[in-house]
Amino acid sequence: VMWVPFNEGWGQFDTKRITAWVKEYDPSRLVNCASGWNDVGVGDVHDIHSYPGPASPKPEEKRAAVLGEFGGLGLPLAGHTWQAEKNWGYRSYEDSAALTDAYVTLLERLRLLIVDPGLSAAVYTQTTDVEIEVNGMLTYDRAKIKMDSERVAKVNRELYGPLPKIVHLAPSAMEESVTWRYTFETPADDWVGTGFDDTAWKSGTGGFGTEQTPGIVLGTKWDTSDIWMRRSIELTAAPQHPYLKLFHDEDCEVYINGQQVAALKDYTTSYVMVLIEAKYLHAGENTLAVHCHNKSGGQGADVGLVDLVEGKAE
Repeated sequence: VMWVPFNEGWGQFDTKRITAWVKEYDPSRLVNCASGWNDVGVGDVHDIHSYPGPASPKPEEKRAAVLGEFGGLGLPLAGHTWQAEKNWGYRSYEDSAALTDAYVTLLERLRLLIVDPGLSAAVYTQTTDVEIEVNGMLTYDRAKIKMDSERVAKVNRELYGPLPKIVHLAPSAMEESVTWRYTFETPADDWVGTGFDDTAWKSGTGGFGTEQTPGIVLGTKWDTSDIWMRRSIELTAAPQHPYLKLFHDEDCEVYINGQQVAALKDYTTSYVMVLIEAKYLHAGENTLAVHCHNKSGGQGADVGLVDLVEGKAE
């Protein structure tokens, strides 16, 4: 059992004093000062919310990293909802197969966060539909399971089995300061290619964005609508299971050696892992090119590259 005096920002006040009071009143249990939104650095965990996510705060010496809410994958089933119309989910899907695919992808990414940066716990939203929210694994009347239960059980179990080792092939700003070539002006059509001359572009350290953007590791200010970025990656051997480790706010396209390997919409609030095909990478020099477009609010862009080695976590 964990005490949670505040959920997100609703009614939150004098958090340090309230957290200290709860810990004194019941020293036998952990205290989560606030689940999501406004963390003030006290209590036993740092809890964030991310929809659909997943995401993880950075673990601390005396506070565990917790993803207090994630998911919100919506699917209304006719005849099994609280109301027939105007239901909603954070992301909506057309059928059970698409919903299950999205859930499995979400949990595969969650597993990687256990290894890097070190996520301790996560709470999926949610077990059942509730009133107007159709984010449940079960319908509101508990009559239907909306996902493929065997696939869900399998990917859930993998969270508690042997963990992989993540090998950093090309660091993101989370690991170290990395220099990029970048421009805010629309480049020539061949800007993603290995032979493109980017010496006229500016030079700066990642990540790129603005200070108020949640989750970004900021190295260089970017406050225009678009940014184009390039860097070289030297590999001693071709990776087996490569993932991009990236932050994007908002829409992001990633190219390796002239080929598009990822097209990501919307935004993240922390660094996420995205699986790519190994065929695009080779031993020796590789070119990483990124275009990120911001529509409103905060903004940020940063990309690294890792390899996943199963059964090798330290």
